[in-house]
Amino acid sequence: MKRWSSNLLFSTSHTGEKQQIEEKLLLLSVPLSSSGLLNCVSAVTVLTQKPTVVSLSRGESVTMDCNLGTINNYASWYKQVPGGVPQYVLSWHSSWSSVTYGSGFSSPRFTSTHQSTSDHRLMINNLEEGDSAVYYCQTWDDSAKENVSHLPPPVLTVFPPSRAELQSNKATLVCLSRLSAPFAEVSWLLGDTSVSSGISTSTPVQQADQTFQISSHLSILTSDWDAQKVYTCKVSVGSQTAEKSIKKSECEE
Repeated sequence: MKRWSSNLLFSTSHTGEKQQIEEKLLLLSVPLSSSGLLNCVSAVTVLTQKPTVVSLSRGESVTMDCNLGTINNYASWYKQVPGGVPQYVLSWHSSWSSVTYGSGFSSPRFTSTHQSTSDHRLMINNLEEGDSAVYYCQTWDDSAKENVSHLPPPVLTVFPPSRAELQSNKATLVCLSRLSAPFAEVSWLLGDTSVSSGISTSTPVQQADQTFQISSHLSILTSDWDAQKVYTCKVSVGSQTAEKSIKKSECEE
């Protein structure tokens, strides 16, 4: 069975006197019962994380510890920014030769070690403001050993702009993602370049078949669409990533 524990919330605060302002990163422990997100924690096996409160500046490093209790297994870490969905950071097991990373996370900024088979540690170096988030520690126990496997990749469908929309000199691409878990990281590419604006992504919605669906909308320039530029929707769930590309010529009858 999957076990979750919530960890630390980074929040940016400004402290200072007169014209001298120092930007801090404040680390707070968030009880799982108050998060309202993940509730599959057993009364028998409890994951615990520390520290509770730490105040750090950008450029510094932080260490987060997770004790798996009676479980001797790997530990995975997830990051969730306020209002967003959890992002897979990394996984580590004492028997592995290297850390497994999620999309957008890598060494040396993010690393992991273990003090014992049940004590795991996440380290973030050279802290940035974007590191502000709730961090979750997750593992499996043997009660669901038959289900321990990699998550299947997302299934993507990308829809072109409607004719009516194009006539009004607007253009929106829609990417529908069917997922096996209630979290994913969604991004868009224009050619080989990441798109950073004009994106609106929903939270995961559970379907009748127990899968989850996320929709992501990308506002684009009609001139780029008419110029046959290629847009790609990219969705990552854990270590699994799927991509789906679209351009105007592929949608014309």
